Amino acid sequence: METEVTTKRTYTVNNIHPCYELDNTTYTFSRNPSVICVLLYTFLGSLSVFTVCGNLLVIISIIYFKQLHIPTNYLILSLAVADLLVGVLVIPFSMAFTVTACWYHESLFCKVRGSFDVTLSTASILNLCCISIDRYYAVCQPLAYRSKINDCITGFMILLSWGVAALIGIGIIIAGFNQGKCEDSCLIDALISTTLACIFSFYIPVIIMLSIYLKIFLVALRQANSIQNTTCQNTKSGETVSKTERKATKTLAVVMGVFLLCWTPYFLCIIFQPLMYSLTPVAVIETLNWLTLSNSMLNPFIYAFFYRWFRSAFRMIISGKIFQGDFTNSKLL
Repeated sequence: METEVTTKRTYTVNNIHPCYELDNTTYTFSRNPSVICVLLYTFLGSLSVFTVCGNLLVIISIIYFKQLHIPTNYLILSLAVADLLVGVLVIPFSMAFTVTACWYHESLFCKVRGSFDVTLSTASILNLCCISIDRYYAVCQPLAYRSKINDCITGFMILLSWGVAALIGIGIIIAGFNQGKCEDSCLIDALISTTLACIFSFYIPVIIMLSIYLKIFLVALRQANSIQNTTCQNTKSGETVSKTERKATKTLAVVMGVFLLCWTPYFLCIIFQPLMYSLTPVAVIETLNWLTLSNSMLNPFIYAFFYRWFRSAFRMIISGKIFQGDFTNSKLL
């Protein structure tokens, strides 16, 4: 009879997650993980390696090559740092303590891991928000761009983004501690903190970015029509600049679009969870979480696909050419 109960319990947990089993009312990592479990952790391990390597290439490229020392790339550098930390901190911790483990054991480690996750994801989207502001001035107010967006302003935007992200991450930890000490109000406090975190770290920045990129699109479309109707030489030189700015804007809009594709399902699930009559299956939450983590790996490939100078920088770094001499002033084609 006891064996039957244990088998039923193990079967129930395996239905929730293929890597965990119930041992005396304690959820532990399975001693005999299933094929799905092995494939899952192999995938997450590969995701971590590709995320770290890809973003490390972006960081080294921008720091090493002077041609890439421009305000827009400093914001991309900050975004790459956030993505790199996701690959170093969040993904490996998620491999050891997945949503299911933390779902049943709200330990300090799980709260800290969740705080890192929230902080870095918020930093990513706030950096994207700053990038959209940079693109707005580059396309909509090109004459005022150099005065409005310089190294000091860019540094301030980066510090502000990371500061706000850190405050939200710390707030998540504090809310988690309070949740463990309260009684009837635990659920309400958790829902309020989760909702506020979603609003301030995702929905408000996304609305701002979408509004800015819509404005940029309309201005760029108007500029394209104006250029098409003009034939003077000065306008032709201006056309080259305009094309460069529009290409940069298009690339960064793709980065934002991929970000939204990866993150929106997760935040929609979180924000609508309180309205549902039943809990969302843990497997669904984990799948959406993995989708969000994959975003940190995709950005470097987007840069390499759209920007020739990033492809050139990546080749020089991977081949080890930068270790054979001083190429900081090299012209990246």
